[in-house]
Amino acid sequence: MVKKKPALIEALTGQFEDHHARLLRLLLGTVDHLTAQLGELDRLIARTLEEITTPPDRSGTGSEPATTVSARALAESLDAVPGIGPATAQIILAEIGADMSRFPTPEHLVSWAKLCPRTIQSGAKNSTGPAGQGNPWLKGALGEAANAAARTDTFLGARYRRIVKRRGHAKALVAVARSILVIAWHLINDPDASYQELGADWHRRHLDPARKTRDLVRQLQALGHQVVITPASA
Repeated sequence: MVKKKPALIEALTGQFEDHHARLLRLLLGTVDHLTAQLGELDRLIARTLEEITTPPDRSGTGSEPATTVSARALAESLDAVPGIGPATAQIILAEIGADMSRFPTPEHLVSWAKLCPRTIQSGAKNSTGPAGQGNPWLKGALGEAANAAARTDTFLGARYRRIVKRRGHAKALVAVARSILVIAWHLINDPDASYQELGADWHRRHLDPARKTRDLVRQLQALGHQVVITPASA
């Protein structure tokens, strides 16, 4: 709008009357009112995050006082994860809490959030089915975080790009959302932990040469080629 200001002045000259001014004052008053409400909600959220704490750490000796960590500190720790912003971190904490004792492992949390395939057993036959609805607010926040992380040059971004080629966009996002939730579990379960970026080339650096060779041979055979592997001389 800064570059368009002269054109805007020219367009409104002689066209801006009193009833336009009254309508504009009403709209600006509404904006100010909503801005004040948002500020009050932000202050309420900040106060609530200070009141919510992790369970006391009982790992120390009896002479040491039990320590707790506020949800505000946990939110700042979650904010370091690619794709997670301050608002998303607050939503994650609001939906799963700061006490991970109810979820003994990350897999329990992922299952509760319905971010893993459901196993359907009928007699001796096992099959997979839809994951289920889960918590809509948590899944919505994780979906936005996964979508943002997919566009980054990070481990999570590379994970999305690896999966999307063979599984599609939707399943790749779910996989990244699951990874984000697992990371969140570890950061909340251990308040002393911090997020460490593995890098977008982590999979390439830890690639199993034998497995990669088998994959390439299988692809060439699918194209009708006969492949003979000859190890390179030392």
